[in-house]
Amino acid sequence: MSGQLGLKDGSLVDGLDAQVRQAIANLSGLLEAEGASLSNIVKTTVLLDNIDDYADMNTAYTESLGDVRPARAAFAVDALPLGGLVEIEAIAVVD
Repeated sequence: MSGQLGLKDGSLVDGLDAQVRQAIANLSGLLEAEGASLSNIVKTTVLLDNIDDYADMNTAYTESLGDVRPARAAFAVDALPLGGLVEIEAIAVVD
């Protein structure tokens, strides 16, 4: 799945925690449309506007995914679309 920002109703939600949770909710919605769930994710890539946000991102990320623990890479980039603080892309296996 292509990278998801913390967008809800066309606008970024406020703050890193909310953006992480919304990005994962957006991934979940895409998966549900295909008859799948977050448990189908095998790999994610997390792009951060600021690598110093890693610990806070990780808290929201792990809480949002629950028991799902896909392989993950996380790194900082110069900027994200729309001024986002985080973008999460995922690879999922769906039968």
